[in-house]
Amino acid sequence: MADPRPVGCDEQALEEVVAYTSDLIRIDTTNHGRGEGLERPAAEYVAARLDEVGIRPQLLEKASGRTNVVARIEGTDPGADALLLHGHLDVVPADASEWSVHPFSGEIRDGVVWGRGAIDMKNMDAMILAMVRSWARGGVRPRRDVVLAFTADEEDSAEFGSGFLADQHAELFEGCTEGLSESGAFTFHTGDGTRLYPVGAGERGTAWMTLTARGRAGHGSKVNHENAVGRLASAVHRIDEYHWPLRLTATVRAALLELARVRGLPEPRLDDPDWDVDAFLDAIGPARAVVESTVRNSANPTMLDAGYKMNVIPGTATAGVDGRMLPGTEAEFEATIDELTGPDVDWSFYHREQPLQAPVDSRTYAVLREALEHHDPDAHVIPYCMSGGTDAKQFSQLGIEGYGYSPLRLPPGYDYAAMFHGVDERVPVDALQFGVRTLDRAVLGL
Repeated sequence: MADPRPVGCDEQALEEVVAYTSDLIRIDTTNHGRGEGLERPAAEYVAARLDEVGIRPQLLEKASGRTNVVARIEGTDPGADALLLHGHLDVVPADASEWSVHPFSGEIRDGVVWGRGAIDMKNMDAMILAMVRSWARGGVRPRRDVVLAFTADEEDSAEFGSGFLADQHAELFEGCTEGLSESGAFTFHTGDGTRLYPVGAGERGTAWMTLTARGRAGHGSKVNHENAVGRLASAVHRIDEYHWPLRLTATVRAALLELARVRGLPEPRLDDPDWDVDAFLDAIGPARAVVESTVRNSANPTMLDAGYKMNVIPGTATAGVDGRMLPGTEAEFEATIDELTGPDVDWSFYHREQPLQAPVDSRTYAVLREALEHHDPDAHVIPYCMSGGTDAKQFSQLGIEGYGYSPLRLPPGYDYAAMFHGVDERVPVDALQFGVRTLDRAVLGL
């Protein structure tokens, strides 16, 4: 029986997805944090590509230059829920002296597009653009409304991007119940020829914290049992050494069961208090990287700041800690940090976002899986929980369930995880073309 769904991805889309990835990389949208960034040139580029095919974009800013683009494509069924496709336009800094090519060159060499944003996430922005332009050329309309959002400031707090849109422009996302965005549906090679495709169905919550120790200032040569630096160092050491207990969410449980099946292992006894998760992770080999950061909460010290002169004991000392919380563990996480910091160190959230979880027994997940299996019949699709976070956290405030789905078929030896914020970030041309075909099939299937 013929597949009843329309196919919107034409040959021109396969060329455009590569060109747009390169073009967007060449637009430097570095987000330096604390409000310093400029996404407007990239936003204007995206808006122009949409406008060329009759898709009317809106450009929205909370602050000058921190520009977001939102557009809606009307579906054929006005009673259907809407679908959100979103990608961020900003990128993290890159030191050109460390790169093989200039990070903002967008160079296409030997079948690979190079530059900051090639994976995180101007590739997905380009996929969305190429896909909807091909729909417009071919007269293809999705069944449900599709809302497009290209955001600013994802690489910091999202204050000028998805947070601003969710808080002040919620009406633009009316009817959206599900969203697709970054960090999922990529090839993960296990080393024995097996190709996994993790689809994001959850995110740990963000818990960036500031620790502040207070003590008695004084001369560096004098005895001081109220040294703020020492108190802070002790708290940081306790946090660094703490072994967080096993906490398995529904998404992670589903991933562990599927990984056991794919690897030919006995079904893990996830509810047995004596089950050894670390032994299981060893048994699944390289695939452990998909789940090992999400079987527990975490807190990693990342910043220290104290003092102004070698022979002066300061009265205060501060530290930054990157904490991540699994769904349902927020109260436990806070109580643990209270205990680890102790009575002499205060802590507060510098930035906090809730953990997320989307169903993996849903029709949506089944459609996302089928699209990958259609374009790669040897694919083994598994759900996974992202260790970090995306703009899906802000859009979840509008009742939108988020899935990580920016498809890429990648060659063996390509370290996808290392591309995020790494040196020599790059993406193969054929991976982009696989991505736009697969995204097209998934979205029209939804």
